[in-house]
Amino acid sequence: MRRDKRARARALISICVMFVSSMTGHAIEFSLPVDCDVGRNCVIQQYVDHDSSAKARDYQCGTLTYDGHTGTDFRLPNLAARFAGVNVLAAAEGQVLRTRDGMPDISLSSGEMSSVADRECGNGVVILHDEGWETQYCHLAQGSVLVKPGDRVTAGRPIGRVGLSGKTQFPHLHFTVRHQGQIVDPFAFGMTEGTCGGGTSLWSSAVRNLLTYEARTVLNTGFTDGPVTMEQVEAGAAELSTPGPRAAALVAFIRAIGLKAGDVQRLSLVGPDKQVIADRTEKPLDRDKAQMLLFVGKKRPPGGWPAGRYEATYSVSRNGQIELERLFVLSF
Repeated sequence: MRRDKRARARALISICVMFVSSMTGHAIEFSLPVDCDVGRNCVIQQYVDHDSSAKARDYQCGTLTYDGHTGTDFRLPNLAARFAGVNVLAAAEGQVLRTRDGMPDISLSSGEMSSVADRECGNGVVILHDEGWETQYCHLAQGSVLVKPGDRVTAGRPIGRVGLSGKTQFPHLHFTVRHQGQIVDPFAFGMTEGTCGGGTSLWSSAVRNLLTYEARTVLNTGFTDGPVTMEQVEAGAAELSTPGPRAAALVAFIRAIGLKAGDVQRLSLVGPDKQVIADRTEKPLDRDKAQMLLFVGKKRPPGGWPAGRYEATYSVSRNGQIELERLFVLSF
């Protein structure tokens, strides 16, 4: 029964969106709702779910979503970036309808999600735009909301900061678009249900090219002087390390998101003399992975680490074809 209702609702959304598109000819346009450089100091972790069943698929028929996900998640690379402060911005001109503030910034485990029932958005803002459009901004930092109901805002105005409130496990902005109360994907307005990559982008021309779909993305890279944990990377502590000639070990690490079943990861570290210091190739993934941490390294040689340029190369391949590659370097 629940799945039937969901399917009917999604069909209604698709019909409604296509009708509005044909009547207006041109829909609302949005500017970037977060003050970051996508692909450099933030990434898109998840998109709107376009599958009406209990499965999930994003607008490109990819895996960057989950069942019932209603928005676009702009993720910060770590908690250090969240504490430094990243502004959430109004995506278009409008009037503030609702706000919430005061919820704590806490990363919740799956077993703790019930503690925010009916408040999953956490601290947030809802803005009403012309012709029945609405935008919602969720998971804002506690005490950061800068607007109140009734305020008029222009596109690009700061309305809060990215946080960790509500139903979330990492710092990000969850950005939802609605028209006449129905969920709309800003990447695929009017897309026919069951297709891939169709519809119209609602992003302004100024930011559209910055939001290119990336099936897999590198979130963090760096070098440390010992083994690395996910907790250290999430905190931002691992990236602060700067190993030198007397470091006890030289370790390269990388965290990637959006990896797929069958992907093969490889990370290698090469010294100034172009000789391989360490190399690691993983087995093909047995299932999709929201995120993965990989590191490789070696203990200090007796004479210390020679001065020069150290290169780490990370790659993800499928069926012998490179799908993602990243080079990062350390010099001393």
